[in-house]
Amino acid sequence: MRHSPDRPRFPATEAAGGAALLVATVVALVWANSGWGDAYLATWQTPIRLHVGAVGFAADARQVVNEGLMTLFFLVVGLEIKRELVTGELRAWRTAALPAIAALGGMAVPALVYLAVNVGGPGARGWGVPMATDIAFAVGVVALLGRRVPASLRLFLLTLAIVDDIGAIVVIAVFYPAGISFPALLMAALLVAAIVGLRALGVARFPVYVVLGVGVWLAIDHSGVHATIAGALLGLLAPVRPQTERLERRLHPLTAFAIVPLFALANAGVVFGRHSLDAPGSSRIAVGVVLGLVVGKLVGVTGAAWLAVRLRVGSLPDGVGWGQFVGIAAVAGVGFTVSLFVAGLAFPAVALEDAAKVGVLAASVLASALGIGLLLLASRGRWPDDHAADTLPR
Repeated sequence: MRHSPDRPRFPATEAAGGAALLVATVVALVWANSGWGDAYLATWQTPIRLHVGAVGFAADARQVVNEGLMTLFFLVVGLEIKRELVTGELRAWRTAALPAIAALGGMAVPALVYLAVNVGGPGARGWGVPMATDIAFAVGVVALLGRRVPASLRLFLLTLAIVDDIGAIVVIAVFYPAGISFPALLMAALLVAAIVGLRALGVARFPVYVVLGVGVWLAIDHSGVHATIAGALLGLLAPVRPQTERLERRLHPLTAFAIVPLFALANAGVVFGRHSLDAPGSSRIAVGVVLGLVVGKLVGVTGAAWLAVRLRVGSLPDGVGWGQFVGIAAVAGVGFTVSLFVAGLAFPAVALEDAAKVGVLAASVLASALGIGLLLLASRGRWPDDHAADTLPR
C-alpha cells in the first residue's frame, strides 16, 4: 500500500492521543465515583450562553464540548477523508477495496448483533453505538506491540478507521436528527453552495471561508441535524492544497491532545453502583454494545475481508496472514469517542445512555485484550496461520 507523505506523522500523534484519552477517561471515572461526584455533574451542567445580535448559542458545558469543540474533531476527520480520497489510500479502488469492504462489514454486523439483543426493547435506537472504531485508542493498542505488527497492517487499520468515520458521519446525520427545521437546513445548503461557488471562482481568502463556515455551523445547529456534521462537511469541501494540509497538521494535535480528551472527561464519567443497570432495558443495552463491538466487529471485519479476498476484489496487506488479520479485526472493536457520542444522541434518558457507556467502556477493554492476545499468538507462530496473503483458509 502506498501512503501520502504526511501519513507517518499521524499514527504517532494518534498513539500519544490515545494515551491522553485513556488518562482523561480514568480521571472522569474516578471523579464521578468519588466524593466529588456531585461536583463532576455540576461542572458539566454549568450553563454557557454566547450571543451575537439575534443569533446565539445557549447550552451547558457538556453540550459546548459535544456540539461546539467536537466540530473541530469532525473537521479534522473530514480533512483526512478528503486527503485520502484525493491523494491517499482511498484514491485507487484496488488499494481501498479491502479496508472499505471490511469497514462496511465491521459496521453492519455489530449493528445487527446489537439489534438482535435489543429488538423490541427501549434500547433498540442505540444500534449505531457499536458501529464505530476509535482510531486513537486502536492505534494506541497496536503501538504497544511495536514491530510485532507489520506496518502494512497498521496502515490497513488506519484506512479502515477512515472509512468507518465516513459511515459514522452518515449515520449521525441521517438517523439521529432531533427534529428537522427545513428553513435552517435550506440556509445551510445555500451557505455550502456559496462556499462551492467561491472555490470555483478561485477565491482563496481564508477569513471569508471562516465566516461562511461559522454560518454553516449555526444553520445546521438550528436545523436539527447535529452541529458537528458541519465540521465534517466543511472538511470534505476543502481543497487539497498546502494551506489546507497545514491547517490539518495544526488542528490534529489540538483535537488529539485537548478536544477529544476533554470530550472523554465530560462524557465518560459513568457512576457505577449496584443499581447502575436497573433501569428497564439497560442491561440489554450494555450487553448488546459489548457483543456488538467485541464479537460483531471481529466477525464483520474478518468475514467481509474473507469474502473480498475470495471474490478477488481485494487482497490482504503485504506480509500479513489471516491470524494477524483476525487480531487487528479484534482491535477494531475498540470503540470509544464516536460510540460515546452516538450514545448521547440515541438515548435522551440518562440511565439508558449510561448503560450504553458502560458497554462501550467494557467492550473497549475486552477488545483491546483480545486483539493484543491474538496478535501476540500470530507473531509467535502459535496461530495456525497461512502467510500467503492471497491464500484462503479451507
